[in-house]
Amino acid sequence: MGWTGRYAMSAALPLREDFNADALRPPARTSREAGQSRRLLALASIYAGCSRTDVVRIGAVCRR
Repeated sequence: MGWTGRYAMSAALPLREDFNADALRPPARTSREAGQSRRLLALASIYAGCSRTDVVRIGAVCRR
């Protein structure tokens, strides 16, 4: 089978159960690294149940 120009979705990764949105926001606020803050806020949004579109906007990453 040749290249079709499409990507297959990989399996979803499970979220860790020892984290939650409330636990990820304080380190995001105190981090001096902008990228780390964005990633932590994006993870907090995932745990809070936000849509993929919202998470991509918050994390400033491309949707994959």
